[in-house]
Amino acid sequence: MPATAAPLVPPSAPFPGEHINALNAVLGNASAEQRQWLAGFLAGYAAAGGQAGVAPASAAGKARPLTILYATESGNAEALAGKAQAAARRLGFKPVLLDMADASPADLAGAQNLLVIASTWGEGDPPQRAAFFYEDLMGAGAPRLEKVRYSVLALGDSAYVNFCETGRRLDSRLSELGAVRAAGRVECDLDFEKPAAAWTETALAALAPVDGAAAEAGAEIIRVDFHKEAAGLWTQENPFPAGLVQQIELSGSRSTKHVFHLELSLEGSGIAFEPGDALAVLPENEPALVEEVLEKSGLAGEEALGRRLLGELDITTLSRPLMESYQRLRPHDGLARLLDGEDWRGFAKDRQLVDLLEAFPARLEAGELTGLLRPLPARSYSLASSPLAFPGEAHLLVGAVRWQSHGRARAGVASTWLGERIRRGGAVRVFLRPNRHFRLPADGRTPVVMIGPGTGVAPFRAFLQHRREQAATGRNWLFFGDRSSTHDFLYQLEWQELAQDGLLTRMDVAFSRDQPEKIYVQHRLWEQRRELWAWLEEGAQLYLCGDATAMAADVESMLLAIAADQGGLDRDAARVWLGDLVRGKRFQRDVY
Repeated sequence: MPATAAPLVPPSAPFPGEHINALNAVLGNASAEQRQWLAGFLAGYAAAGGQAGVAPASAAGKARPLTILYATESGNAEALAGKAQAAARRLGFKPVLLDMADASPADLAGAQNLLVIASTWGEGDPPQRAAFFYEDLMGAGAPRLEKVRYSVLALGDSAYVNFCETGRRLDSRLSELGAVRAAGRVECDLDFEKPAAAWTETALAALAPVDGAAAEAGAEIIRVDFHKEAAGLWTQENPFPAGLVQQIELSGSRSTKHVFHLELSLEGSGIAFEPGDALAVLPENEPALVEEVLEKSGLAGEEALGRRLLGELDITTLSRPLMESYQRLRPHDGLARLLDGEDWRGFAKDRQLVDLLEAFPARLEAGELTGLLRPLPARSYSLASSPLAFPGEAHLLVGAVRWQSHGRARAGVASTWLGERIRRGGAVRVFLRPNRHFRLPADGRTPVVMIGPGTGVAPFRAFLQHRREQAATGRNWLFFGDRSSTHDFLYQLEWQELAQDGLLTRMDVAFSRDQPEKIYVQHRLWEQRRELWAWLEEGAQLYLCGDATAMAADVESMLLAIAADQGGLDRDAARVWLGDLVRGKRFQRDVY
């Protein structure tokens, strides 16, 4: 390439002489458009802190449209979508965020480039807010999407058999509808930050426009880094040590359950939350289980390893990836037969790592054992207090979980640690998980209906405290249920006080074991259907918190029945009515 007649890079530039000559050789023969692109690239590179990653679109070119569609329950998918949007914008895209709760499949027909970030809930279901979009996309009326290029990020929890099932089905369905997969699906477990960042980088690179100037320049690209957090922000990697101030068992001595009220000090943390948010807790495993895992691994007495198993690594989850990794380390014919078909599902159901080590024994090295395990995941608990009523504090309502399966006693990791093993004065490692989809109405005059059986009542204690502190005038109706009124009426005295003060307009309770027939909150909804329908017609907001497996589905089925009975709606119309409540943020759920 001939040298430029007028060097653009002066001899005083901070480069070796041979680099100056090379730069002049390239820039002296570059077009104005190429120089403009390079100037934009270097500016973006500097803004990103000198990190390499996806090539930005040509500065001279038109921004490339990008739709980022997300399905979220607890907020993780939404947060990742926001980070992907910021990365895409920096790289020259024109990204638009779209919540499945506010979208229909028709919205995708005009999308050229599509990123989908979807969580899986429960046993392979989509998040509740995305349920109507999901059903429509899977239905016969979904539009063809031949002009769409896409990639899917699937979020899940490998503790569940149908790991990342929603993301898998969305990926498959988009392909069936004619969309072109630009980058392969990535599936993430609970430690999703690094794989999500890598997927974002790869997917944006695949969707980036083919830019001749960029290709000719061979430009490096800006890396996507989701681990760069604001200073002072508490995270799973950097939790706040909250002091345990109070620990009170609320369930009676003859109750079949053990439910605890905990008060944590957030003084000095700077954590600012709203009612409806959750506090994530990093727990510790049960010491007896840690000792048994060490013994069955041939590692008894390894104190340093025991400390890691106690507070850092997940020893209760048994997933197919873990079983496959174990089989590669210590092959066993019986385990191979399980993994060859679907029998592994039956084996893994309600079993843990210790069962695998017992059924297929082998001695492991310490590094081999830790290599099998994922980080100990945080557990989230709905905040049961208002920051206006209890500044500098966070209250939690925790039901200790214990059960028997396959001849072995089992225990919930976080619930038994918080309720039974940690004591007042101890430190609980926490960080905030905001939930902007479970919020009190901005207008304090709006009536609210709260459905919270068992520990699902926790956020509604915070709601009512907050409304009292704000002098909100809207009516408040609480549906609460549990097993026994004598032993399981959580926060009974507080509800009575709120009722006497006039803040709690009415309360309907269902205690399933106080009479021969089982009565649950959905039965109370049906009994009060006329007045409930009137409240909803007047604009009341409806909230549901608690068990996702059975209770939430039963309540929603009852709401559809009430819409049919009181509103005269057929099945399809009732479904549309409930969907409109969800999309209008008048029906909000926090289920687990």
